[in-house]
Amino acid sequence: MIAVVYSGSNNADWRLSDKGRTIASFKTNGINPYFIDEKHIIQLLNKNINLIHHAEEVKRIYFFGAGSSSTELKAIVFNALSTFFKFAKVTVAHDIDGAAIACCRNNPGIIGICGSGSNAAWYDGKKVKPNNYGLGYILADEGSGNWLGKQLIRSFMNETLPENLRKKFAHKYEADRKTLLEKVYRQKQTALYLSSFSEFFIENSDDQYLTSVIKSGFNKLITTYLLPLHKQYPQAPLHFEGSVAFAFQDYLRETAAEAGLEITGIIKEPINNLLTYYSNKN
Repeated sequence: MIAVVYSGSNNADWRLSDKGRTIASFKTNGINPYFIDEKHIIQLLNKNINLIHHAEEVKRIYFFGAGSSSTELKAIVFNALSTFFKFAKVTVAHDIDGAAIACCRNNPGIIGICGSGSNAAWYDGKKVKPNNYGLGYILADEGSGNWLGKQLIRSFMNETLPENLRKKFAHKYEADRKTLLEKVYRQKQTALYLSSFSEFFIENSDDQYLTSVIKSGFNKLITTYLLPLHKQYPQAPLHFEGSVAFAFQDYLRETAAEAGLEITGIIKEPINNLLTYYSNKN
């Protein structure tokens, strides 16, 4: 049996498969070593009945996750999975690696991620080429759920949010300046809190003000990440993965076209493509 996992900061998608047949399909809380340590990852695994039931049957795990970028951070996830799945060979890689495989398989391409966070990279068909992108929700994440959340909160507190949206926002979140500031600056997982506001954009996606914010974020993402990669690899197809990219794909394609880019494909979740890829290898 194999386990394939693709994790953002909010949620992790799991698939357990044996001889090409899916045994279990479910979600857990996200596994990001920036935010949770080895102990808490093991506690999370011990809360899922599917994982408890099949732990000893799993012989190979392919994990791709946000935050699993450096050797030290990968080790946190690796050690937790190895402790829980005692008989499994564990592979841990960054989420951009999983997105690249899901979108391109063994073919070269440019990969953009735009979900709770954002990132981009060149994939040569075997490996993702290292770059200086993916600086996280404080320094970067342009266009992502985190970025959208920051713009929404800021405009609400600065009173630049249109009145109809201010009323909707205040009613939906029971929001006031004091509460918002405390949640942003005092709770542990600020990135998760910020990205939760992407739901407000989805619910009001036809609003002209919010549309302009979404397209502004996509423009920053494309200008900062995608255009430099396209300049280096002008013939490479461009793929996107992520909940925000998928939810607002019309705006993303429009913004990309304005920058002279054509998007080959956009997928919301790479987990099923990853499952197919690794099922065929085992």
